[in-house]
Amino acid sequence: MFPKNTWYVAGTSEEIKSDKPFSRVICGVQLVFFRNKKNEVIALEDFCTHRGAALSLGYMEEGDLVCAYHGLKVGCKGEIVDMPMQNPKKIPCSKYYPIVEKYGFIWIWPGKIEKVDESLIPYLEWHGNKEWAFAGGVFDIKCDYRFMIDNLMDLTHEKYVHGTSIGQEEIDESPVNTQMEDGYVVTSRYMDDITAPPFWQMCMEHNNLDPTAKVDRWQKSKFVPPGAVLIDVGVALKGKGGKDAPKQDKVRCTVVDFMTPQTETSMWYFWGMARNFNPTDNQLTQDILKGQGGIFEEDLEVLEFQQKNLEKFPNKSLISLDIDAGGKLSRRILSQMIKLEEERYIDNK
Repeated sequence: MFPKNTWYVAGTSEEIKSDKPFSRVICGVQLVFFRNKKNEVIALEDFCTHRGAALSLGYMEEGDLVCAYHGLKVGCKGEIVDMPMQNPKKIPCSKYYPIVEKYGFIWIWPGKIEKVDESLIPYLEWHGNKEWAFAGGVFDIKCDYRFMIDNLMDLTHEKYVHGTSIGQEEIDESPVNTQMEDGYVVTSRYMDDITAPPFWQMCMEHNNLDPTAKVDRWQKSKFVPPGAVLIDVGVALKGKGGKDAPKQDKVRCTVVDFMTPQTETSMWYFWGMARNFNPTDNQLTQDILKGQGGIFEEDLEVLEFQQKNLEKFPNKSLISLDIDAGGKLSRRILSQMIKLEEERYIDNK
């Protein structure tokens, strides 16, 4: 159902504390995360090899994780460091998973350790850049992670699901273009000479632009396998160049979306918005965070009911339209990744 020889976002840097372990299911595996003496994030299978207790119920001691059941102490690579009155060398290690902390996220590689390639982590241009501001959150959503990829690669639903914030009539009236760019699936839509919807009018005001002025609007979604969709969005004053307009004539953001499977029917959704206008306005950051959180909650409701409905009607077939091209191509890439992993597994048997 999901590729494993790849990187997924397992959490944000803020979620993993140095004083206690943290538990989360990723790709069907119950994991425990903690920070060692060097403040590095460690990920192990949340299973004590002594009696099967959850290591996440334990506590930290000098950068090692101590099982709360019998005091077994586990190190950074899953090795058993100590256990009262026992020889730790005779106790099997816990399974560990490669981790990279980058861009404010914790990235995990759930597949074969010998396949790890840090260069596959997508580049986030806004991180650490003083010209950008970012805020986001995480949702626990009870649906197949691919449903959210479908949702983000076709923004036609905005008119119907998000009609009071980012939706508008012109979305339905503008064609969607789907193509491959630099190896990535990209869908785009451009709407010229329109009035900005409420969310973008608010952003325009914060960049000293007349919110009632006519604008050219763009949406450009890029799928980065296995579970990232980065969306370049914004509005510019009419005739100023759209996405390429001078900064003083536009408001531009990147919608950040990372979909990480929990199981075949549930996912972690790490969301946020980076903007490159008025980055020092903390109140604006909070207003966008609140607004975007509300928008994604509307998606959450639709997608969870979609999951339930497909389970209720397992024999129903679905149709694909031209607006679904981005999602279909993205799913095809995921299927190819899974097939390749399966073939290599068979070859290595």
